[in-house]
Amino acid sequence: MPKRRVDGVIEAVHYNQFGLVDWVRVYLRRGATFTDRKIIRRGELIESIKSGKFFFTGSRIPLVASTFNIDEPVHVSRFEGNESLVTGNAITAKDRLDRVPII
Repeated sequence: MPKRRVDGVIEAVHYNQFGLVDWVRVYLRRGATFTDRKIIRRGELIESIKSGKFFFTGSRIPLVASTFNIDEPVHVSRFEGNESLVTGNAITAKDRLDRVPII
C-alpha cells in the first residue's frame, strides 16, 4: 500500500463562538521531517488545502521524531455558499473536525 502524502498533521483545534475553526495547532512537513507545533488560522488552512496541500488529523507518537498516528483527511466543503473545514463526508455549515481535541 503506497504511503499517503501528508503536508500537515492537525493535532488540536480551537473553535470560535460561531462554530468555525479559529485556529489549529499543526505540524507542517518540511522536506523529510516536520516542524515543531505551529498555529495556523482558518483562512490560511483553507487556502493551503485549496492549493493542493494535504492535511490530516492525528497525533505525534511520543519520543519518535516525525512519526504520527494519522486519522482522517481534512477537506474544504461548500454548504449553502459557505466553506467549511470537515473530516469524512460531513456536510454542514459549521466546521467539523472529528476526533481532534478542542482547546
